[in-house]
Amino acid sequence: MSTAWIIFIVVLSALLLILIALFLLFVFQERLIFKPEAVPEDYQFEFNLPFEELFFEPRKGVRLNAVLFKAKESKGLCLFFHGHSGSNATWGYVAEEIVKNGWDCLVYDYRGYGKSTGKHRAEISLHKDAEFVYEVMSERYNGEEIIFVGQSLGSGIATRLATKFIPKKLLLITPYFNFADVVHFHYPFLPARMMLKYRFATNKLISELVCPVYLIHGTKDTLVPFESSIRLSSLSDNILLTTIQGGEHGNLQTYEEYRDLMKDVLSV
Repeated sequence: MSTAWIIFIVVLSALLLILIALFLLFVFQERLIFKPEAVPEDYQFEFNLPFEELFFEPRKGVRLNAVLFKAKESKGLCLFFHGHSGSNATWGYVAEEIVKNGWDCLVYDYRGYGKSTGKHRAEISLHKDAEFVYEVMSERYNGEEIIFVGQSLGSGIATRLATKFIPKKLLLITPYFNFADVVHFHYPFLPARMMLKYRFATNKLISELVCPVYLIHGTKDTLVPFESSIRLSSLSDNILLTTIQGGEHGNLQTYEEYRDLMKDVLSV
């Protein structure tokens, strides 16, 4: 066998392996993006705040579990969209600062998280579920103010929802510029924009918003780079960025700057 044929076979084999790898990544990308925590259906939540457990059924076969934390004298409702891992059982802590500032807080689990049932096969299902939850809760809080808060993965969901239903304010915690940008940051060798079913194009939506927009990000975030918020904040004069020096992806709640921002966002 000639050298040319050997080179041809090696190159062809490498290309086939790359194509197979990309195909598998496309088919199984949900397993890479979503890291749900399983919670038994009979699990009893334990929190230090008064709460009510709720369920939403946006479509047949889908049941979303939620926890509504309640303030003593509520100013309105804060809808919280959590990150890509965990469940209501582990995300409940985010409500403490919100309730302390006089707002009820609803945290719900995406499909397949915690007690929630169903699966996501495309980005649109996340947005449709968010719209359903909002519509149900807006009826319950008829005439009261509603604020959206999205953290990490949830930042893209909260932003898109804010283009359809205008909240009093929008707070994004450790947001990405867009989801393909995050994938490229971690896997620069992958053609993320070609293979992703989940794009969460926050950068294309955020300039459309008419409500005040607040961003908060730590400079030592290794999951979603701090530069994402810098780039987002440059897209509109309506966006205020709070920088936490040394802050990481999952510890911003421990900083005084975070608590000060929450007071500002949650002020009437």
